[in-house]
Amino acid sequence: MERRQFLVGAAALASVGLGTQTAQAQTSDSRARVVIAGAGAAGLALASRLRRSMPNATITIIDAKKEHHFQPGFTLVGAGIWSPAHVTERNEDYMPRGVEWVEAAIAEFDPEANAVVTTTGQRIDYDFLMVATGLKLNYEAIEGMDISLIGHDGIASIYAGPEQARASSTVIDRFIDTGGVGLFGRPAGEMKCAGAPLKITFITDDKARSQGRRGAVELIYNAHNPAVFAVAPVNDKVKEMFAARDIAVNYSHVLKAIDPGARQATYATESGDVTLDYDFIHVVPPMRAPDAVLASPLPWQDGVLAADGWIEADKATLRHPRYPNVFAVGDIAGVPRGKTAASVKWQVPVVVDNLVAETAGRTPQAVYNGYTSCPMVTGIGKAMLIEFDYDGNLIPSFPFIDPLKELWVSWLIEEKGLLGAYRAMLRGRA
Repeated sequence: MERRQFLVGAAALASVGLGTQTAQAQTSDSRARVVIAGAGAAGLALASRLRRSMPNATITIIDAKKEHHFQPGFTLVGAGIWSPAHVTERNEDYMPRGVEWVEAAIAEFDPEANAVVTTTGQRIDYDFLMVATGLKLNYEAIEGMDISLIGHDGIASIYAGPEQARASSTVIDRFIDTGGVGLFGRPAGEMKCAGAPLKITFITDDKARSQGRRGAVELIYNAHNPAVFAVAPVNDKVKEMFAARDIAVNYSHVLKAIDPGARQATYATESGDVTLDYDFIHVVPPMRAPDAVLASPLPWQDGVLAADGWIEADKATLRHPRYPNVFAVGDIAGVPRGKTAASVKWQVPVVVDNLVAETAGRTPQAVYNGYTSCPMVTGIGKAMLIEFDYDGNLIPSFPFIDPLKELWVSWLIEEKGLLGAYRAMLRGRA
């Protein structure tokens, strides 16, 4: 390793906030009752920051799940680099002291009455509600698809969970060994980690090349619209890379059905349904709001974000315009971008700072600019560190990293840096 590469890598790892304490927001003496719906990345980060910033508040977090998954790491599990244990921890290890954890799911949101009802029948009143439920992976929206199929009959999907990501790794390796046609793509509509379908395509290509099997496999990426990525310069770069690596692209192809026995996938296209044969397929399900959110008054009532139940939110403050004591944070937020862990890292301080200011009698001023980050893995040991805002502007954090270049240091951030930064975020320290 060259000395310069090492120094640049060390600087980048330091910059992502590993184990560092960020400046704490101003505090509020308010005794407000704050309910946090969800104990994922956004919920735990909110609880940690609020506990320190509002020491007299009653903070309740509601979620039935006991395991916590580092979801950005599912790609590396699917690549065969990490194990499921590497991305699985216990929620209780990140639950701040002084926060009440109700271990149940939310069955009903009643923003008119400022209350939620759990699946155990408990009613919890609030002064402020933070909705951080995450989203639902809607595999059943694809005819013939079920998560039990992952790992069998050439079907992979890293999204379903750590074990399914590991099973997907096995399916990828088997496909490279036997050869044939591999299909990739993403759903229409909003989704989390929109770069992951591209990452798994690049990883499969790279693994096939490293094993001398690239000539045995045909890789096809089925884009859901006329682009492969929503940010123009990234789209241009990925298209260029696909062409150089002989990865074919079909545009405006949305997966609607699979036939595992026949190994066929049917796509909705602008000119009608098209059925493609495959030996391998990486399925990315449509995504939508959880049932309790979808059935509530909280989602957008019209517009492109309404159908899937994303919560109506001001894109700069994440505050609900119709219920001003409600905030949406993380994947559930109905904003133009922001369904990544990196987005949560920027969203949480904005929401907390504004709530602290409001309850302390000051004017809220914090603004979220739509920051989203995607360490675009393009092969084992190389990646592009892509960061952008609501307007699709590239906003690199590190001046020494070209966001459109495949670099070892960007891979280092993905493999070695992000998990530590993520853990610090959960504790409200990054």
